[in-house]
Amino acid sequence: MLTNLSIKNYALIDHLNVKFTNGFTVITGETGAGKSILLGGLALVLGKRADLSSLREKENKCIVEAEFEISKYGLESFFLENDLDFEKKTIIRREILPSGKSRAFINDSPVNLDVLSKLGDQLIDVHSQHQTMQLADNDFQLKTIDALADNEKLLKEYTAKLMQYQAVSKELEQLLEFQSNATKEHEYNSFLLQELSAAPLKEGIIETLEEDYEQLNNVEIILEQLSHAQQLLNDEQIGVVNLLTELKQTSSKLGHFGQQYSDVDQRIKSVFIELDDISNEFSNLNDKVEANPEMLEEVNTKLQLLYNLLKKHNAQDVMQLMEIRRELEEKVRATENVESDIKAKKKEVLELDTALNNTAVKLSKNRKGIIPKLKKQLEDTLVELGMASATFKIEIQPSAEFKPSGKDNLTFLLSANKGSAYGELKKVASGGELSRIMLTIKSILAKYEQLPTMMFDEIDTGVSGEISNKMGDIMCEMSQTMQIFSITHLPQVAAKGAHHFKVYKEEELMGTNTKMKSLTKQERITELAEMLGGKTISESALAHARQLLN
Repeated sequence: MLTNLSIKNYALIDHLNVKFTNGFTVITGETGAGKSILLGGLALVLGKRADLSSLREKENKCIVEAEFEISKYGLESFFLENDLDFEKKTIIRREILPSGKSRAFINDSPVNLDVLSKLGDQLIDVHSQHQTMQLADNDFQLKTIDALADNEKLLKEYTAKLMQYQAVSKELEQLLEFQSNATKEHEYNSFLLQELSAAPLKEGIIETLEEDYEQLNNVEIILEQLSHAQQLLNDEQIGVVNLLTELKQTSSKLGHFGQQYSDVDQRIKSVFIELDDISNEFSNLNDKVEANPEMLEEVNTKLQLLYNLLKKHNAQDVMQLMEIRRELEEKVRATENVESDIKAKKKEVLELDTALNNTAVKLSKNRKGIIPKLKKQLEDTLVELGMASATFKIEIQPSAEFKPSGKDNLTFLLSANKGSAYGELKKVASGGELSRIMLTIKSILAKYEQLPTMMFDEIDTGVSGEISNKMGDIMCEMSQTMQIFSITHLPQVAAKGAHHFKVYKEEELMGTNTKMKSLTKQERITELAEMLGGKTISESALAHARQLLN
């Protein structure tokens, strides 16, 4: 229930603060006084997009704050899901900054507009004149039937399954498309993979092969140099080993003459051991080296293969080739497994299709079951609203495809007058008739939906006299179980309100300012008299006003 509304620096409103109570509240005022501005401010705290042009003073921020009593409406789970503090008196605040940025808060916690809008949908239903045209919309009509049929739980179940079904169906389409385009690509990928798999791919392989190639391709030079090295080391006349042997013998004779001679002797012995080891190593290398044309050809073939693959795949090194091979393996494997994947995905789609159909059948059954009751309630109530001959034809036919809310095609037709043909609401009903039908539907929905507050913005447009009196009675009845607001130009409706507020404009030094006040009984009589007869109030108008209030 809306208990307080505060608006600062919005359009023609400088500062407005109004307290509300439960029951039936009417709001009146001359055309242009600012009733639509009031609704615009309220829309901001319900999640509507902000507009910088709505600032009264462009250098100051606009603040709209609404307080709701929500202890009886089971909203604790919403606050828990959105990590918000639950308060029995919840305050929603919206700020529009001069920069154009907007901020929203629920109980002082910042929230985005999506959260704000979802909470607003559960707190108040603002019915505008534009919304009356939704009567002709199949989605609105179906929503009405679903509310009466208590289909909320089934609809959530259906929506979740539909999203899953659409996702899995899309995956199946992608697999089928992949399969249809994969044959040539599969053959080419398989060829590339076979080519890479046949190559000796491992880290450092090119460097190793290049080293082997250099050795095999230069056997004669290597043997020649090894032979020369051995001659230099072991020649009887000038061999380094023989000369070093003599040097070692000489230094050993000096070793016992002092530490410095002993150190030199040890160093020469170390050199001798190292040189002797080198001589043996040359000998071993010489024994191992031999010409091998076949091995040379094999190494060269491998190198050329790797060089060609690097160039073909535009790769920098063998590691990149190995990564390309891995990717090709995955592609080939995916292509080879696509048939089984398609089979599994088709099974999944079929299972979801069956589950969706079952839920859609339950939805349809519930809808068909409630239609006679809805039809009777509509026609009975419209009799009171001057549409005694109005009859509805509401039928549900199965659809071949899954729709957002089931597999039903809804036909919602009206015959407004006896003997007239049935037709779509927007084609056969006048504006006043649409208003009466919408009020009737809202009054029926109010019995099924746990909505704290409903606000009607001139829903009585196009009606007058006794009909408006009956519309006021319906709103009065609705206010027994929920908070009802009605913005009206009709005195018959305004007189039904338990509380009466007037919206008016005042010219001040800073400009025109929209204000709102609660009327006393005498002020209500005067307001109703003006609504009946204009600014010049007659005694008969005052008497009529008193009669309406009584």
